[in-house]
Amino acid sequence: MSPVARSKGWNGVQDMHYPAPLASHDDVVKDPIVFWDTLRRFHFQMNTKFMIPVIGGKELDLHILYVEVTRRGGFEKVVAEKKWREVGTIFMFSPTTTSASFVLRKHYFSLLYHYEQVYFFNMQGPLCSPKDTFPVCSRSCNELAIVQYSPKPINDHPSNPHLEGIGTIDGKFDCGYLVTVKLGSEVLAGVLYHPEDERPSSPTPQLSNAIVPYTGKARHSRRRRKSKRRGDPNYPKPNRSGYNFFFAEKHYKLKSLFPNREREFTKMIGESWSNLSPEERMVYQNIGLKDKERYRREVKEYKESMKLRQTMEVNRGDSLLDGTAKWCLFLEVENAELRFRRTS
Repeated sequence: MSPVARSKGWNGVQDMHYPAPLASHDDVVKDPIVFWDTLRRFHFQMNTKFMIPVIGGKELDLHILYVEVTRRGGFEKVVAEKKWREVGTIFMFSPTTTSASFVLRKHYFSLLYHYEQVYFFNMQGPLCSPKDTFPVCSRSCNELAIVQYSPKPINDHPSNPHLEGIGTIDGKFDCGYLVTVKLGSEVLAGVLYHPEDERPSSPTPQLSNAIVPYTGKARHSRRRRKSKRRGDPNYPKPNRSGYNFFFAEKHYKLKSLFPNREREFTKMIGESWSNLSPEERMVYQNIGLKDKERYRREVKEYKESMKLRQTMEVNRGDSLLDGTAKWCLFLEVENAELRFRRTS
């Protein structure tokens, strides 16, 4: 583990020490129930507030977050190697969720960092804290900027209705800056966020305000792919992955055990899949590979049957044309003989 600096305590409390772990790191990783139990007890012993964060309208799975971060070496190593975006891809947040890397880092530090020290690094004694929770830019940094701010009149300062605020950037993270704004006698702290991948788009009218209210779900212009089975019921059934077979099996069992908790099945099945050993997971992946081979074989047979059918239809059409041509020739010969008799 990288060296850490000793602190006076968590949340400013002096002489606080880490409690003894109640389970091993391997048990915490393998069993989500053990993780949640030890985490709640840990915050109770440390006398800290514990609430499950909500991101994008869904509760953040702290167990998966802890497993993914410790699998990459812990909080400080993930920060040093800038792997928070890689961790964020595991959760598959909705497109409306912004600054996921920063939010995951913040929640991990406040809820799991000290827990990690005890259960992952087996730390004992006084509390530890990372050297730099958020990297601070030096004053000579090229990205340093001055923010001028002219707010609306504030009742606290009736003598000067047009106050000017001057702020500086105190720190930088993946998608923005930490800023401090001095407004009269008040000092305000905040975050300036900007998307990392800015792509050129069609010109749009500039907005007068920096914050745009969210009016609803964005409508996607993409058209859904039409299923080939709808047009032709004989088209082979698409293949399923190993996880799909595992999901169907677990869903059937959970539905019989917990008929009134179907909304939680996806989360429960995902945790079960994460806890499978490589050998157990390989069983379902092999089933998925066999189903993929089945799909390819049936598609090949389907295409061959379609070509054969088309060939038969073409031959049938040619035979019909040949019969029609012969009949027309017969009629022309008959007409010619009748004209010859009349003239003679």
